Amino acid sequence: MKQLTDFRNIGIMAHVDAGKTTLTERMLYFTGFTHKLGNVDDGNTIMDSDPQEEKRGITISSAAITTQWLANGRNWTINIIDTPGHVDFTAEVERSLRVLDGAVAVFDARSGVQPQTETVWHQANKYRVPRIAFVNKMDREGANFQQVVQNIRERLNGNAVAVQLPIGAESDFTGIIDLISMEGRIWEASDGKTWNTDSIPDQLRQEAQQARQQLLEELALVDEIFLEQYLRDAGNIAVSDIRAAIRRAVLSLALVPVLAGAAYKNKAVQPLLDAVVDYLPSPADIEVINAIQPDSNEAIELVPSLDRPSAALAFKVLVDDYVGQLTLVRVYSGQLKNGDVLWNSRTGKQVRVSRLMRILSDKFENVDAIGAGDIGAAIGLKDVKTGDTLADPKHPVLLEEINFPEPMIGYAIEAKSAKDNDKLGEALARLTEEDPTLQVSVNELTGQTILKGMGELHLEVKLEKLASQYQLEVNKGAPQIEYKEIFTDTVTHRETYKKQNGGSGSFADITFELSPGNNESNGLEFVNEIKGGAIPKEFIPSVSKGFEKAMLNGVLAGYPVASMKVRLLDGKVHEKDSHAFDFELAAISGFKNIAAKAQPRLLEPWMKVDVNLPEEYTGVVTGDLNKRRGVIRQMRMDGNMQYISAAVPLSELFGYITVLRTLSSGRASASMTFENYQPVPVQIAASVIS
Repeated sequence: MKQLTDFRNIGIMAHVDAGKTTLTERMLYFTGFTHKLGNVDDGNTIMDSDPQEEKRGITISSAAITTQWLANGRNWTINIIDTPGHVDFTAEVERSLRVLDGAVAVFDARSGVQPQTETVWHQANKYRVPRIAFVNKMDREGANFQQVVQNIRERLNGNAVAVQLPIGAESDFTGIIDLISMEGRIWEASDGKTWNTDSIPDQLRQEAQQARQQLLEELALVDEIFLEQYLRDAGNIAVSDIRAAIRRAVLSLALVPVLAGAAYKNKAVQPLLDAVVDYLPSPADIEVINAIQPDSNEAIELVPSLDRPSAALAFKVLVDDYVGQLTLVRVYSGQLKNGDVLWNSRTGKQVRVSRLMRILSDKFENVDAIGAGDIGAAIGLKDVKTGDTLADPKHPVLLEEINFPEPMIGYAIEAKSAKDNDKLGEALARLTEEDPTLQVSVNELTGQTILKGMGELHLEVKLEKLASQYQLEVNKGAPQIEYKEIFTDTVTHRETYKKQNGGSGSFADITFELSPGNNESNGLEFVNEIKGGAIPKEFIPSVSKGFEKAMLNGVLAGYPVASMKVRLLDGKVHEKDSHAFDFELAAISGFKNIAAKAQPRLLEPWMKVDVNLPEEYTGVVTGDLNKRRGVIRQMRMDGNMQYISAAVPLSELFGYITVLRTLSSGRASASMTFENYQPVPVQIAASVIS
């Protein structure tokens, strides 16, 4: 079993079309995992193995793969996860970053920081993931390395510092200058396997010296050990000391080293692999893993060690026709072995590991064990879902869960053929097992099956998967917005639930105050103010549970209530006829009877829309956004492109990308991310409710 320090668990993250998948393919090629170069445009990459990914040329599902890299006399194991760049699949990034130790943020040398770059960067901040930056596509027209470094500092608040400089740009890009060793590296062969180490070109020597000085000064500011070395002898610091200081600064999130290259042209990928093992953390660098003791709810700390009780997190579930359910796991402590029995945090039940496998994108190889710090796949785990902790039954622990955003839109769907109804239900169950952001519900009024997702593309991909993988053709209705309801007034109500069934009956009496919640998405705030035991303590949770259930269907149009506050003031019980379930039903009934008097209002989701376009199309695009009830927040020139940031109701954005392409002759691009819920204007609300 390898040592923890030999592993690197990294994610490749960026805006769509920055070159993540191409870079990953080159990393696999130069590590010897594959001997053939795959290209996104040709649909033959290892990482984008799904037919939908091959068809669209984008990453849809985060793909994991394990490879080896020989450097510094050691054989490093690198677990790579190539994450999607499109906003509709941002949950894939979320669950990947939860289990990764480090990340490579990829930037387009021409476009710099793009809208989705900001989203994934903030996700990495949330999980405190150390990262290095790779400025890709240095061979493209308009490539500007220094501009991208400045972008990262200004727009992402990242302390980006160049550790390399490009030699040339656009069609003249030939290699990089290593600012640590002060060497030039030139790639001449098209396969990129070899390079020439040379002196720095004369015309770049002064720029390289200034950039190196900036690197050393920045390290002295963020690392005390290096500061002492720098003050003692700034001109004679060993290369190994500089690299060690960069590593410490990266691990503490104080520095983001920036490298340059052109993955598609096979240039400067090997130095990036060196940077991954030199600067990004190993599992051993994650000194403490926060967890909870499930019985006492007390916080505990796990140590990443092979000798401790096992604890792992299931971060992705795949359903395979041949082997059944595959559960992708990150092991944080101990070892998982074939035949192990594990405790599931969500169900409280035990599950058995039939087989363990190493992940090779869409292929797998059998292994005997997966140790702390490693990522792999387990077969045979029944009723395990994304976010479940799997632990030694004798030492149960609860690891931090993965939180996913709520779906924004939905379609009413039905099988085209009535005989396929059962088959559709089974297929949807499998899809929702794999994708936690996909939800299926049944409208109680119409009986329609509603499929909800993160956006139009997300749902389109899932419907195409039903057709291609499950041979199911479906009819779909118009898109449905996931509206919510809130209350704007406070009301007090007494509800008595009474039922007699011959012998034993049912009785519950509650008096409560219903009022607006503190914000628009905090769910139920339940306050128990019962005094003198008017309602026994064992019945109080049932009252709360009843209001939670009632919130699922608001009184305006049946949409969920985003938030509300309930104060339980008084109540009565019957000595023989009162049961816990009676109080749950009383809460549900009381909500339905009084909610309309609390002045409910409808909320709609608003999206942050970021548009990049040539300046000549600014007027027509802003005019179109205004027609869509949009609010322009920011406009600025970014290089030779106009950048527009606006907030627009989701209901006004269906088909927007197609319209934008038409308005701009195909030269504009846009990204949309959820921003918040806002009240719906009265006239529009009346239309929605009707």
